[in-house]
Amino acid sequence: PRSMNSRVFIGNLNTLVVKKSDVEAIFSKYGKIVGCSVHKGFAFVQYVNERNARAAVAGGGGRVIAGQ
Repeated sequence: PRSMNSRVFIGNLNTLVVKKSDVEAIFSKYGKIVGCSVHKGFAFVQYVNERNARAAVAGGGGRVIAGQ
């Protein structure tokens, strides 16, 4: 449960174009990523701590990736 606070959900993701390596490259600037999973239309990024996750939400919220 503690790790849930350091996980970020990325929704409405065009996974036909955007791959796991793209998600990691985009979100790694907010902190060390310890896990990333990409599914049809969405992804999760797991950071080492909650501070990094909050920075990613603040910096990446509302961002357009591959037209979505």
